[in-house]
Amino acid sequence: MAFSTLIEASALSALVGKPGVTIVDCRFDLAKPDAGRSAYLAGHISGARYADLNRDLSAAVTANSGRHPLPSPQELMATWRRLGIGSNTQVIAYDDSAGAFAARAWWLLRWTGHRAVAVLNGGLGAWLAAGGTLESGGVSAAAGAEVEGDARCTPNVDKTAVLGATDVEKLLKDPGFLLIDARAAERFAGTVEPIDPVAGHVAGAVNQPFSENLGSDGRFLPPAQLRLLWEKRLSGREAREVAVMCGSGVTACHNLLSLEVAGLSGAKLYAGSWSEWIRDPKRPIAQGA
Repeated sequence: MAFSTLIEASALSALVGKPGVTIVDCRFDLAKPDAGRSAYLAGHISGARYADLNRDLSAAVTANSGRHPLPSPQELMATWRRLGIGSNTQVIAYDDSAGAFAARAWWLLRWTGHRAVAVLNGGLGAWLAAGGTLESGGVSAAAGAEVEGDARCTPNVDKTAVLGATDVEKLLKDPGFLLIDARAAERFAGTVEPIDPVAGHVAGAVNQPFSENLGSDGRFLPPAQLRLLWEKRLSGREAREVAVMCGSGVTACHNLLSLEVAGLSGAKLYAGSWSEWIRDPKRPIAQGA
């Protein structure tokens, strides 16, 4: 059975150490970029490899980009191979941030055509609560045969899944299009802005914080409950008429995962998100709820 959205800690325990399975630790702290790797080295799920948000799951920042630009498909394929991911590999991504960073890895893998990837529901906390153990030190993929199907691990990019700022500007003129911002309500409103130099949101966007995908236990809400939540937000639209964004295209992927769990496929990612949008002062912004 291939896992393609979420996996529970109990199911993951049966996969640890099995051939054809790669576990990816995606822990990261925006305020302390080296903290995730340090935490990984101190203790991670057995056999897990580390993927750094800045170095592995993002490209270099440019004068016109957001804070976490998408890597090229070719860069990502090199990263997948280094992590031990071949075309037939079941990938499990986890973090300790309610899936915020693991969902980025999930989306990037799917964007390059890899469907057998899931996020650990509840993250590292759920793993430990279920009795899972940790190991310390680093893990790297051995050269050659460890990566089953590596020779066939070539990108099959979904070119329709990503929007740029120009695309968003045009689509916002269409009343059938909906742009959803995954940031917390206070950042969307512009009353608090701890990261970017300009506060507020894209004029015409609506707010759906990614935290609303979760229950009090830090796990995703059940699929039926998520579907009700999203159908209310979409107001009769199909998912393909929707794009999601956030501060830099990371937590937006959490909303995309939530939509997929709810059975609503086809929403797009505005990859540059707010941190790219504000690079051009001519782009319209708004404040308030």
